Amino acid sequence: MAHKTKRTAVYLLTATIAFTGMGMTAQASSILPGGGVSLALENGNKLEDVTEDKSSLPIQSIIESIPLANSDAAQAEPTEEDMFRNLVIAQVDSYVNVRSTSSEEGEILGKLYDNSVGTFISEENGWYQINSGSVTGYVKAEYCVTGDAAVEIAKQVGKRIATVTTETLYVRAEASTECDIIGMVPQAADLLVMEETEGWVKVDIEEGQGWISTEYVSLHSEFVQAESREEEERRLAKEEEERRKAQAAAAAAQAAQAAANASTTQEEITYAVSGGSEMGQAVANYALQFVGNPYVYGGTSLTNGADCSGFVMSVYANFGVSLPHSDAGDRTQGYGVDGLANAQPGDIVCYSGHVGIYIGGGQIVHASSSRTGIIVSNAGYREILAIRRIF
Repeated sequence: MAHKTKRTAVYLLTATIAFTGMGMTAQASSILPGGGVSLALENGNKLEDVTEDKSSLPIQSIIESIPLANSDAAQAEPTEEDMFRNLVIAQVDSYVNVRSTSSEEGEILGKLYDNSVGTFISEENGWYQINSGSVTGYVKAEYCVTGDAAVEIAKQVGKRIATVTTETLYVRAEASTECDIIGMVPQAADLLVMEETEGWVKVDIEEGQGWISTEYVSLHSEFVQAESREEEERRLAKEEEERRKAQAAAAAAQAAQAAANASTTQEEITYAVSGGSEMGQAVANYALQFVGNPYVYGGTSLTNGADCSGFVMSVYANFGVSLPHSDAGDRTQGYGVDGLANAQPGDIVCYSGHVGIYIGGGQIVHASSSRTGIIVSNAGYREILAIRRIF
């Protein structure tokens, strides 16, 4: 596929990394990698099993800049479509290798999963040279798209996020400061953008969809990107260490929690918690004790009032785990879970500007709003941005 010669500046911010396994051809299994899923991927005549979970990878921020081909164009502000034309997006059943040279003999430096992105650098002998995450190398062009073909795909696979840059931001019913306030969001909250207009963006918050001024947010698109082999090794080691520390901290609180559970009568238990780890169940059961208590913006008290991230933070503090008082910060804690179908009690479910604790059976317990307080809801009631597991 020929790439357009005109190239513009590309800014990709806060991109989610994805990387696992080794080797692929177009005959790879159609099942995407997920927790506990084994894939048979054909690499030449050899089949290899892949079981890694791409959703467990951390979030990075990158800024790529590609100069324009002529000085006149360089003076023009690039549009979103201009930026997306300079992406290389993998379109495969599973993943495509990023190699050190434009040859299948090149060393494997990293991988791009289906719908993952890199920044176009050049084209050579049917290969695209790209930069993605910390990896710069070559991917086979037949497994990727770029130029005009990448524009619509980028709009579909990228998540548009508004990050709040002021201490407290009002969300309004309409795109005007004269309209009613439907909710408030704290600094650093990540909000899913539903619509953009001049000076305003429509976002999704717990109280519903509303409008915020672009003066008080930074806008970026999140994409899945490549991860180097070295980064994968460090990531897996870090996840294992986090699990070990969390389990050690939880052991200290386990005896007291068991006693508290034993004192709870059957009549008091409204929701059944089952599946997953013993400590995950303990977290869910502990959190459920506070259903009916109030929501307080900025609060962290499980009895007198907490907001969504304050509730999650305080629940986990009981088990010796320190979490940030931030929904955006919770998206980087522990390790990722691939989809709601794989969620277990105790997992942190992250939404646009909101978080809750999964209790099993497709439900979460969360400090919802000042109107509802701490309640139990269907976990799929809003679009899920991430699911993170501590235990």
